[in-house]
This record gives sequence, structure tokens and C-alpha cells, in this order.
Amino acid sequence: MDKDTAIQEKIELKRAELHRASIRYGLQSEEALKISQELDVLLNEFNKSKK
Repeated sequence: MDKDTAIQEKIELKRAELHRASIRYGLQSEEALKISQELDVLLNEFNKSKK
């Protein structure tokens, strides 16, 4: 598995985690915010690898 594929899989897992947290706690919750920030880090990492 190459690096891009691994990052993409992490992104999809984090998106699913964010979706579950937003349903359970609300999109404005501390938990959802934390997960959203983690997703941002992964997305930035993926975008940097594409440059």
C-alpha cells in the first residue's frame, strides 16, 4: 500500500468518525470539533503529498 492510499484510508475513517460524533453529540460539540481538526491535519497532509 502506498503512502497516498494509506492517507486516503485514514481520511475516510476519520470522516466516518466525524459523522458518528456529529450525530451523537452535535456538529458544534467539543468531540466533533476535535475530530474535525484531526481530519483537517490528514487532508493537509494528503494535499501536500500531491504537490
